[in-house]
Amino acid sequence: MADELRKQRPIAVDLFAGAGGMTLGFEQAGFDVLAAVEIDPIHCAIHEFNFPFWTVLCQSVVDTTGSEIRKRSQIGDREIDVVLCGSPCQGFSIIGKRVVDDPRNSLVFHFHRLVLELKPKFFVMENVRGITIGEHKQILKNLISEFQSKGYQVEENYQVLNAAHYGVPQARERLFLLGAREDVVLPKYPQRLTQIAKPNQSPKKKSSVLGKSPTVWDAIGDIPEVENYSELLTQDWVVAEFGKPSNYALTLRGIKTLKNDYSYPRKFDFPILSSSLRTKHSDATRERFAATVQGEREPISRFHKLHPSGVCNTLRAGTDMYRGSFTSPRPIHPFTPRCITVREAARLHSYPDWFRFHVTKWHGFRQVGNSVPPLLAKSIALEVMKALDKFPSKPEGIKELGDENLLHLKMSEAAKYYGINPKVIETINDTANLNYL
Repeated sequence: MADELRKQRPIAVDLFAGAGGMTLGFEQAGFDVLAAVEIDPIHCAIHEFNFPFWTVLCQSVVDTTGSEIRKRSQIGDREIDVVLCGSPCQGFSIIGKRVVDDPRNSLVFHFHRLVLELKPKFFVMENVRGITIGEHKQILKNLISEFQSKGYQVEENYQVLNAAHYGVPQARERLFLLGAREDVVLPKYPQRLTQIAKPNQSPKKKSSVLGKSPTVWDAIGDIPEVENYSELLTQDWVVAEFGKPSNYALTLRGIKTLKNDYSYPRKFDFPILSSSLRTKHSDATRERFAATVQGEREPISRFHKLHPSGVCNTLRAGTDMYRGSFTSPRPIHPFTPRCITVREAARLHSYPDWFRFHVTKWHGFRQVGNSVPPLLAKSIALEVMKALDKFPSKPEGIKELGDENLLHLKMSEAAKYYGINPKVIETINDTANLNYL
């Protein structure tokens, strides 16, 4: 009986879930993320499409109770193993205005409230590095103190982790705060798995015993050139012929499965290239992109041109519809004079190819840029699994993805689908973890 209990999949709740990067990473480590809370109905629709067998509550955490999460999901009265939080970070961002009394900063304390109501064994909070700097550091200290006063241990030597150290071909730094009830042992931070690949680094120079992170070209080199498919001017998918994949791409295409991947296999047609709507650039723009040196910024757009043997710069989300619908600078493809596609961004973020995003580029890039890279989340999740002393087995069978209509919803349609006011995002100033990074 004890061995059977240790093999059971532990359960999690994901707050500020977005499209589901943290959810997927914890699923890959062997967790069932039975409930996700997210205010943006477009993100909710994408989350529901990719995780149709779990529950998404499309509402603000401000209006959500622990009891409601339990009642509206499969959790019921079961003990929750971990609560996840990737709360909106604009008030903490180094690039943003960093206003201490930004109302979005208070959302981390609703996370605190829900942890106390749900009483999980562990919690994991992710945010930008800016929360550890200047006046915002006091908000973090206050949060830690509040948890400690309510019976939770918190790792006060919190760490900022770079995704490129955990097998992701992207330099992306994020704070992770780990907490545990007093009756369990705090998880450790994951050890680095890879060193960051650098362009033109001599193969003879070994600065670390670690292997190198996947490179940009490892991530996207096998993806068919979208400009060869006219269909992608009007739709975001096509049946295409892929190139030879790297080991990294093999796993994202689902051809190879890692030994420590405990996610549910999804029904997926391998020849389909999805989330790849093309961008129409002017001839002048294409000329500027072509003239830009790999690894440098194009001087007018300030877009970064990817270096094939390096890692991607931090992918950003842009602003929501109530703040001007600005698209963040998107990287330039290393060889073709164009911006990368949503699928190429997803590869650089460690999303598998079966994972679909909204059909528009604007929403699709928002969903990638807002999210925790799944492989980074998985590294954290595996440490939580160790602290739980559980050993999940690989699931059997293949899960169906959700209704494809969810990928096409406009904001008003998505709001109607979930029965919410589309202006709710503007009203409470909570923009679904849109990172101005």
